[in-house]
Amino acid sequence: MKEQITNALSDFFFEYETPRQVLVRNRRVGVVCRLIQLGVLGYIIGWVFIYEKGYQSTETAISSVFTKMKGIGYTNVSGEERVWDEADYVFPSQGDSSFVVMTNYIITDGQKMGRCPELHGKKNCSSNADCEGGSFKRQMTGVCVNTTNTCEVLAWCPVEDDHKIPDPALLMSAENYTLFIKNSVTFPLFEVSRSNLVEGIDGAYISKCLYDPEKAPLCPIFRLGDIVKLSGFSFETIARVGGAIGIVIDWTCNFDVDVTHCKPYYTFHGLYGKSDEKDRAKASVGYNFRFAKYYLEDKIAKRTLIKVFGIRLDIIVQSLARKFDIIPTLTAIGSGVGIFGVATVVCDLVLLYLLPKREFYKNMKFKYTDTQTQPDRESLGLDPSVYYTFEANARQVQGTGQSNDRDSEAGSTETATYT
Repeated sequence: MKEQITNALSDFFFEYETPRQVLVRNRRVGVVCRLIQLGVLGYIIGWVFIYEKGYQSTETAISSVFTKMKGIGYTNVSGEERVWDEADYVFPSQGDSSFVVMTNYIITDGQKMGRCPELHGKKNCSSNADCEGGSFKRQMTGVCVNTTNTCEVLAWCPVEDDHKIPDPALLMSAENYTLFIKNSVTFPLFEVSRSNLVEGIDGAYISKCLYDPEKAPLCPIFRLGDIVKLSGFSFETIARVGGAIGIVIDWTCNFDVDVTHCKPYYTFHGLYGKSDEKDRAKASVGYNFRFAKYYLEDKIAKRTLIKVFGIRLDIIVQSLARKFDIIPTLTAIGSGVGIFGVATVVCDLVLLYLLPKREFYKNMKFKYTDTQTQPDRESLGLDPSVYYTFEANARQVQGTGQSNDRDSEAGSTETATYT
């Protein structure tokens, strides 16, 4: 028992097993095998390494965006002149990565809490019975006002009349407003920080530059009219009813080269606001909201209600940095080597199941053992290597005796040898 255990341990530690291989000389199978291997090699080099860059590790950035609008707007409505600055037309306050620039508006001055008739068309009536039932869009009092034939409501009076949107937009001068964007990104894995104020972008340059995709692609100052145009919108249309535009700052960097090559790329996308036929069919077109300014007049609370139509700007940062890493490189190589096994599987299927001499190849590939019928090599007095050579020759003769393979008829030398 001890000797058996010792032999087993000795065999386990001091012996090496390797599978027996069969070398098949067949032109068709050889061509199929090499074509598959070339395809796998092309996939590894072309797709995994060149296109997907499987030899690099990746990282996305932590980003921060700061914005500032500049420009002065001027309006003259019914002889009332007014100048609008950044504090008047930017919502919310300065600095956010998502904000609205007002381009059109409807003002309802001097509203105070009380009772007043609803607008015509909102809730028409012929008697008080038509105004019962509490609230509609506003709190109704149950009284029908005969002068307007509309229900009386408890609300901020006079009620807002937004049936007619000013056309053209009142703040068409917004087209010349400028937007300054400051963006910083950090890639913690690679310990790299970058800003869109890259090398060469200093105070002197910023004071005179204006973004242009061809002439000044790195300038961080953008004209609002150019942003709208590059997003595919018409400024006249989007300024009248409002809309949304996305500004994408793309940081795609390769840190295998100098970090100064890591620079931002700006793109502009119209998200909402086209007034084409599809948008006209929608229930709501454009972008708008309301806000109020409250004040006291003769100790009575009043407000000025402003319905704002504007361009919503959403600044979106996309980032992907890459750098060489040995671990993904070895992983990609290992997976590629494993895919090479596909060629062996396909060729084995062709050899063992499709070719006319498939029985011969099966005999050469697999060794069958039958202890009851197979003559014992020791009883024949043969050396093991001579015995297995005799057995292989016998199977080869048996397999080739009934072959009608066209490659053999053509005079090809189709043999199988063990290596």
